[in-house]
Amino acid sequence: MTSADLNIKIGRNALYQIVGKSVSTLLGLIAVALMTRYLGKEGFGNYTTIIAYLQFFGILVDLGLTIVTVQMIAERPAETNKIVSNIMTLRLVSAVIFLGLAPLIIWFFPYASLIKIGVAITTLSFFFITLNQILIGVFQKELRTDKVALAEVIGRIFLVIFVFLAVTNNLGLLAIMTAIVLGSLANFIVNYLFSLKYVRLKLSFESVLWREILSKSWPIGLAIIFNLIYLKADTIILSLVRPQSEVGLYGAPYRVLEIIMQFPFMFIGIILPLLSAAWKKRDTVSFRHAYQLAFDVLSLMAIPLAFGTYFVAEKMMVLVAGQDFFLSGAFLRILMLAIVMMFWGTLFGHAIVVMVLGYIITAIVALSGYLFVIPKYGAWGAAWMTVASETLITILTFLVVTRVTKILPSFKAAGKAFAASLVMSLVLYRLPGTNLFTLLIISLAVYALVLYLLKGYSLTFIKKLARLRVSKKI
Repeated sequence: MTSADLNIKIGRNALYQIVGKSVSTLLGLIAVALMTRYLGKEGFGNYTTIIAYLQFFGILVDLGLTIVTVQMIAERPAETNKIVSNIMTLRLVSAVIFLGLAPLIIWFFPYASLIKIGVAITTLSFFFITLNQILIGVFQKELRTDKVALAEVIGRIFLVIFVFLAVTNNLGLLAIMTAIVLGSLANFIVNYLFSLKYVRLKLSFESVLWREILSKSWPIGLAIIFNLIYLKADTIILSLVRPQSEVGLYGAPYRVLEIIMQFPFMFIGIILPLLSAAWKKRDTVSFRHAYQLAFDVLSLMAIPLAFGTYFVAEKMMVLVAGQDFFLSGAFLRILMLAIVMMFWGTLFGHAIVVMVLGYIITAIVALSGYLFVIPKYGAWGAAWMTVASETLITILTFLVVTRVTKILPSFKAAGKAFAASLVMSLVLYRLPGTNLFTLLIISLAVYALVLYLLKGYSLTFIKKLARLRVSKKI
């Protein structure tokens, strides 16, 4: 495949991912809107507790295997079937062990029986998600992430349909958790059928290969575990010391934040092959341009989000979750202060792949902070501690990336985004009674215009970004 053909293929994948992720995000918001309006604050708090609890076990299952899959089949494409079959078998074993423990251990927690039964049901959803992640590695290697996007959309369609049926028939929380399982199952089935073109899976245990896989994956898995501790410990601790209604008020804006965070992960997934290829070839020029491009794009997206949300947080939460979640706007406003750090941290974290010590430090600081502030300040303390922990891990990963690569990204585009966001904020401040959709249109128009006048982007930049052709001019 020529360089031009590769650029075209990457560009098409980027377009498919953007469209697919946009559609799946919209469907995800619809599902959340249905759930919050039906379950209310307490019911959605139960849902939030179930998901947060299971995410700990889901990450234990991962063991860093998703990243290792992409690395190993890229290095040894002729052994794709053998590698993926062994990794899938290893994933099955770890899923049975760790996810099997989840519905047993939950009975030792002081939760209501409804939550404990919900965990038992939703464990199946996480089982299908863990299998899905291995298949995604295959599609990333083949540059066919359009298949992943389509499968995710289909899974979300099933999710919305079954959640709608549960809500309209007043079937309760457990029916909604079952709908989540069915959505994950549909996603996995479609991905599996698509994968048959590239790989034939079978149960496979080759001890030498398993040792190689685990030797590559354990540092990544360890980093991911500590990463999850500082990301999700707040919800678990909050659910143990505060009413589920407060967990619901905190969980709703957190769900919005998680949906927003799909976009930097999607973008980094597109740019990561360019970073990896340039680093492997010791092509520092190409690496610098790809790295700077990613940093600029994430800055241009995140900074206006942080500024704009301050003025529309309550209206946004009412739109997404309903009037009962008006107070969630205050938590969203706090959490969005961390959005810039989260966007940048996504880039820095992927650039160095793993930084165990940094995640351990952050996990210790965050967990200590959560245990101190949540019992006293509840969701307010959880929100502010989340901002602090995200800032800490971003600084640590930034320092490591800078030391390893000897590359310091330019903050020129970020500065222009900051200036344009200030102007946008002044406009929003003068329009307090305007409806949300009008505010969104006005803010986007003002930000884009001011940023263009500041030469924060150009038509050439947009065209090259669409093709993902990183050159010296970007």
